[in-house]
Amino acid sequence: MHFRYSIIAASLFSINLFVQAAERLPTITPDSYNSDQKQAAADFEASRKVPVFGPFEPLMHSPQMMSQARAMGDYLRYKSAIGNTLSELAILITAREWTQDYEWYVHHPIALKAGVRKEVTDAIADGRRPVGMSEDEEMVYDFCTELQHNKRVSDTTFNRVEKRFGKKGAVDLTGIVAYYTLLAMQLNVAQYQLPADGKKLERFPK
Repeated sequence: MHFRYSIIAASLFSINLFVQAAERLPTITPDSYNSDQKQAAADFEASRKVPVFGPFEPLMHSPQMMSQARAMGDYLRYKSAIGNTLSELAILITAREWTQDYEWYVHHPIALKAGVRKEVTDAIADGRRPVGMSEDEEMVYDFCTELQHNKRVSDTTFNRVEKRFGKKGAVDLTGIVAYYTLLAMQLNVAQYQLPADGKKLERFPK
């Protein structure tokens, strides 16, 4: 009998942990916004032409930070010196490094549409180095993975990026990795849920 009650108690504890996790940073409905959140949401929609969504929903608990993050993303995602296709490749690499399901869910179809081949994205999802990458893709892949794994970038890799995209490109590429790491961290901390049609990335190590 004691064993049975222990199992029930453990189950209830697990359910309670799940509920708490799911409500860590719940989405704030627009009718509940305070004045700072209303302004942040208005600025977001003016810039992105859509209401607050995705990683910016948990960030709305700190609307000033959300606005600063959105402004940085406006540049890094759409106007960086390395171009949108390579930006999307860098975003997928970062999402995979942080096993960030929502980030991958949003950017995987965008990357494919931007010209990143499915064979490349499949390899990244599997944790493998893609084969058959272009020279640009190789240098971006090396830069991003070295920065994530080693916390620095080798001279060889940096020089390749600098020669191709200039110092501005090297700074922007670093910024993309940093920015999408920030969003991945926020989403992971919030335990932000995937839409019903989303598929989770495989968890490593296997």
